[in-house]
Amino acid sequence: MPIVVRIDVELARRKMSVGEFADRVGLTPANVAVLKNGRAKAVRFSTLDAMCRVLGCQPGDLLEWVEDD
Repeated sequence: MPIVVRIDVELARRKMSVGEFADRVGLTPANVAVLKNGRAKAVRFSTLDAMCRVLGCQPGDLLEWVEDD
């Protein structure tokens, strides 16, 4: 898939666990795993807003477009 999710990078930078992130964003750890592993088909803007608010980052820090091979 040409969209790569970089949540793991931002969590590592902040030394934040998936559980803490999930609690603060309002997601289940399982849904965070779906996002991290690139299995999500869509992300609500409200969820993206909450993730950016918790991590203090921009959407472009979490999502990256890469060209298919």
